[in-house]
Amino acid sequence: MFSGIVEELGRVKKIARRANVTLLEISAKEILVDTKLGDSIAVNGVCLTVVSIAGSSVSFEVMDTTFKNTNLGLLRIGQQVNLERSLKVGDRISGHFVSGHIDCLGIVRKKGLRQGSFEFEISVSPEFMRYCLPKGSVSVDGISLTLAKVSANIFTVCIIPHTLKNTTLSLKGPSDKLNVEFDILAKKS
Repeated sequence: MFSGIVEELGRVKKIARRANVTLLEISAKEILVDTKLGDSIAVNGVCLTVVSIAGSSVSFEVMDTTFKNTNLGLLRIGQQVNLERSLKVGDRISGHFVSGHIDCLGIVRKKGLRQGSFEFEISVSPEFMRYCLPKGSVSVDGISLTLAKVSANIFTVCIIPHTLKNTTLSLKGPSDKLNVEFDILAKKS
């Protein structure tokens, strides 16, 4: 379980595909503090299990189905990713509850500056729009965001400058694919 508050940007160091599993190695710093084998780390919002820690790198084994159904399959060496360690009981929870289980890929349709924040219009398959409640929560590439507008198959999120600067959203633009996880509470209604 995560909160959708990105702790740091990591960088893809190695992608080694073998059989039905891909080894994904990411260089990081902050998330390595107190991290041990078997811990869960959200990488672009996808919950992955730590299988190795060496120096300033952490590695994960990623199943083919995860690679195909998330934007992890689009990663390249040197690319930045959003990283967050799992929640600890008793810690303050900013953001909202995020499971790390991606519902779908969203496509950036439009990105622009409006009234001091960046707006992203993201399209998803119409079947997921029932989870989009105005002012509700959504996780986009592991970032806890609030839905500003909702229409046919597009939702809009507004990004404050701090979030834009400290996540991979600054690198995203039209046609980019983002991991989307809808609010657990919205899925229960």
